[in-house]
Amino acid sequence: MDNLRSTDEQQIKNIQSAVRLADARWKSRFPLLNHQDALGMIILLVSLAGMVSSGLAYLADLIPAWSCILITAFFAGVSHELEHDLIHRLYFRKNALVHNFMMLTVWIMRPNTVNPWYRRGIHFNHHKVSGTAEDIEERVLGNGMKFGWKRIITSLDGFLSISVRRKELTEMKLFNYIPFVLKGAPLAHIYIVSLYALLAIHGFQMVAQFMDFQYTYPAWISQIIDGLNILAVVWVLPNTLRAFSLHTVTSMLHYYGDVDSLIKQCQVMNHWALAPLNLFCFNFGSTHVIHHLVVSQPFYLRQLVAKEIHQVMKENGIRFNDFGSVLRANRYNKIPAVEPLMAKTV
Repeated sequence: MDNLRSTDEQQIKNIQSAVRLADARWKSRFPLLNHQDALGMIILLVSLAGMVSSGLAYLADLIPAWSCILITAFFAGVSHELEHDLIHRLYFRKNALVHNFMMLTVWIMRPNTVNPWYRRGIHFNHHKVSGTAEDIEERVLGNGMKFGWKRIITSLDGFLSISVRRKELTEMKLFNYIPFVLKGAPLAHIYIVSLYALLAIHGFQMVAQFMDFQYTYPAWISQIIDGLNILAVVWVLPNTLRAFSLHTVTSMLHYYGDVDSLIKQCQVMNHWALAPLNLFCFNFGSTHVIHHLVVSQPFYLRQLVAKEIHQVMKENGIRFNDFGSVLRANRYNKIPAVEPLMAKTV
């Protein structure tokens, strides 16, 4: 056991050293990369402008609804990575006003989450206890669940996840259902009400059409529906797509239950079949494991060094595209432990 731990520690150091050297080379080659605060703000403003512009283009009939949803979902995925960096205080650490402005903005861009100030605590806890029963951040997203419809539902909607799994999640020290739900107010609540109102309205219309049922909405209800339809295209559905992509990828790449080393917390999920999902969570599956090993690295540098670092990771024990982990409820071990097998044969 001591030899295994020593090997893991050396592998971790090898990867961390390679990441830091790669970062230094990129910063030396492109001095602009040293202006971390400015880059974070520029990326935020460009992403926000991308979301607003696609929404305005849709309202002006310049692009179709599906195009607006895809474009907006992409920029919302960027905002998640920005929030991730902000949680680790990588931008404007010494300027609370600007830092909190950025935190609020990324929450508005991706409202179907708890607020980022609260998420900071559960994310720090995630790094401390990743892969264990107390990892509230990943367990809420389906990590450790058996594969099936219940797990798929948790990827579709975080509110449904904490509701249908309330009993098992309550066993965690940091989870309390009502306070957890309230931490999403008001943005997550607006998102949830809008989403389910849309599902109810369009579900009713489909059934009515199928049954040839004639109905007429009052003018004020028609105006509300028109407003909800616009909100769906420019804000709600893009974030539904973003969340589904992120939740599916993150719940596959994090291991659970038999994690005893930083090397075993995550894998790289960059298979070509995952390209559509990775597109809307800004390549999270390919790069997140780097973050677990070097938390002080901004997300744009992770993207720049990923190809080079992947080779180092392969040489130092990080797994790639282990899809079977989902069928094993995210267990790291591919076969049962030796002791139970031996006990059965005695």
